[in-house]
Amino acid sequence: MENKIKFVQGNEACVEGALYAGLDFFAGYPITPSTEIAEILSARLPQKGGKFIQMEDEIASMCAIIGASLTGKKVLTATSGPGFSLMQESLGYAIMTEIPSIIVNVQRGGPSTGIPTHVSQGDVNQTRWGTHGDHAIITMTASNHPDIFLVTVDAFNIAETYRTPVVLLFDEVVGHMREKLIIPEPGKIPLVERLRTSVRDGTDYHPYLAREDGRLPMSDFGGVHRYNVTGLAHDMWGFPTDTPKVAHGLLRHLVDKIENNVNKIARYKEFYLEDADQILISYGASARSALHVVENLRKKNQKIGLLELQTLWPFPSAIVREKCLKAKYIVVVEMNMGQIRTSVQNAVEHPERVFLANRIDGVMINPTDIKNILRLIKGQGV
Repeated sequence: MENKIKFVQGNEACVEGALYAGLDFFAGYPITPSTEIAEILSARLPQKGGKFIQMEDEIASMCAIIGASLTGKKVLTATSGPGFSLMQESLGYAIMTEIPSIIVNVQRGGPSTGIPTHVSQGDVNQTRWGTHGDHAIITMTASNHPDIFLVTVDAFNIAETYRTPVVLLFDEVVGHMREKLIIPEPGKIPLVERLRTSVRDGTDYHPYLAREDGRLPMSDFGGVHRYNVTGLAHDMWGFPTDTPKVAHGLLRHLVDKIENNVNKIARYKEFYLEDADQILISYGASARSALHVVENLRKKNQKIGLLELQTLWPFPSAIVREKCLKAKYIVVVEMNMGQIRTSVQNAVEHPERVFLANRIDGVMINPTDIKNILRLIKGQGV
């Protein structure tokens, strides 16, 4: 079977990645600029035997995919802005109950209804801190359609490996622009399937008892095993508990299974970093402008490079620190007020050398915006 070649929107590239990964169930509520994901899946998913349902709102959508995942299905929802805000409580529930699920947020300007059809990257910190309590989260992004396809497949694999929700954080520009996408033949990209328990006796199954490798085998709801699922702190049987030792162990497990595997989870791309003494760090659509600047200035013999982050959370601090060791200064390029810039400052040895090139007006940051910041920095003699 040959690869398929398509000319698609970024939202459609996400759909293709989800279908390739084995998506079984989608529940969502249409909202700009993510609506194309729901529209396309409403036709494509039933054709492969999957289920599509439009819910009454985003709260119900998140609850529906949690329920479907518990029955053994690979699940997805897609939203933007206010819809993602509505999902936060249920996102916390999926974290606490360790239910694999994929949430796509194609960002728009905010807060509130904001600028619905314009670009923004203002939800970066919301994906990390939007739901209450101590927790860890995995958030991935991409700047072009081949990478959107790959990180979507990757997100499903990671969700199944770590039994956790994964947020795909795209933006309006990559969601709506069109590019060439080559879809690999089935089987070319390895897929991680649900790890199911080998325990046959229902009384011996402990749904929240991790194996030595840290993975938790699951049993499909409605099958052989009866077990409890609750958002309360729970023991290895899934029953609520306020025992300090058990609660402490649970929270440590939820955080450690992700934070202790940062380097396994982290995805990034680097351009011209070998000899760079000026480094741009960016992600999503902003990285496209940043790469244009780097390639343009390289032709003028400037030692400048780009680190494009595809995993935003857990933040790959060690990788950022290592890649920036030789940098005279670092410029974080993003379309918000510096949400990743703060994490970069916390990661590097000289936070005072970290600067911000940004836009927050609903217009994509362009190469001229970035070059203007570079000129200001040089003018200050950094």
